[in-house]
Amino acid sequence: MPSSQSEIPVPTAAPTPVTLIEALAGGATVHEVVAVQGDDPLARRLQTAGVWPGARLELLARAPFGDPLLFRVHGFRLALRRSEAQRVLVVAGGAGS
Repeated sequence: MPSSQSEIPVPTAAPTPVTLIEALAGGATVHEVVAVQGDDPLARRLQTAGVWPGARLELLARAPFGDPLLFRVHGFRLALRRSEAQRVLVVAGGAGS
C-alpha cells in the first residue's frame, strides 16, 4: 500500500477575455484574439484585416497621445484607433508569447 498521496490535478480557470484596450492597460504586449464584437462594417473590416479568433496581436508602438496603436498580426503591421481596439476581445499572452 503506497504511503504517499497522489496529487490530484487542480483545473485552472480559462483566462477571462477583456477588450484589447483593457489588456494593454495591464502591461502585456502580446494578445490572442477571442472575438470581435459586433456584426457591422467595422467588425467585418477588422476580420478582413486578420483580426479573428486565434490571431495573435503584438503591440509595436503607440502614437504620442495614444491613438492610433500599431500592432503586428499575421506578419504585417496594422494600425487601430482606440475605438476600434475596444471592439476586440483578447486574452493576454497567446501561443508562442
